[in-house]
Amino acid sequence: MSDELASPDMSLALDAPQNAPLVSEWLLGTSAVLAYHLGKTDTARMIADVSSVEVRLWNTEFDHEGYRIVLVVEPSLYPTYNKRELDSIAEVMRDVMWGSGKSVDELVARPSIPRLGPDWRRQIKTADGPKPSNQGRRQQLEPSHPVEDQLRFTNEWEQRVYQVLKQRQESLPDSETIGIMPLGGMRVRGWTFEPDLLITYRGYAGVIEIDGPQHKGHAGYDHSRSRLFLHAGVKYVDRLNVEEVSSRAEVEKFVDDFLAQLKR
Repeated sequence: MSDELASPDMSLALDAPQNAPLVSEWLLGTSAVLAYHLGKTDTARMIADVSSVEVRLWNTEFDHEGYRIVLVVEPSLYPTYNKRELDSIAEVMRDVMWGSGKSVDELVARPSIPRLGPDWRRQIKTADGPKPSNQGRRQQLEPSHPVEDQLRFTNEWEQRVYQVLKQRQESLPDSETIGIMPLGGMRVRGWTFEPDLLITYRGYAGVIEIDGPQHKGHAGYDHSRSRLFLHAGVKYVDRLNVEEVSSRAEVEKFVDDFLAQLKR
């Protein structure tokens, strides 16, 4: 039996209800594979992250079948499907449908609707929990924070440091790569923390904390917090004071110094 995904009957309208599951899987899968072969790996991954597509006949003028494609994605991923990414996905899907005399007239994304549980009020009200004093802690329900690679950041400085770390990550072989975990919850005895960036490298774990103006006057607490990280097995903790950094080169120097200390 062949494992190849069956193609829908392209002589029929693609929005026929009975064809919806087949059309969704075929259009997503074929588009993702084509994007990959075209070297558009980021676009291919974004297509693969789409849960399903909704296909609606949009335009039938002049014997033309134009469709409106709606990408249904997880709410946490929805902010990453911006105009640039959607345009790239639409370009690939147009190539897939080109030979059938059908086209993509419009492509948009929407978040999937979550299932409603009986205790949704309590879940929403307690989503953020007791507030740690980490300045980066924000409700994950808010969509306004920077998002990159399906990872959420509290502010642009965390994202800038992440981008430099990712650049260093890409320059290393798989056997020596860096693990980057932004805003991962950590429990130590008596405290729950959310380190701005937890880094793993060469068998060691390190923490980078991004200190903004709100950290003035908290040096004692920050020192105690760093000591708890070290007692919990974190090898090295460093802090980037954003008021003392004005260029990417300075961020790059900070990251390189941090990695050098971590692997010693």
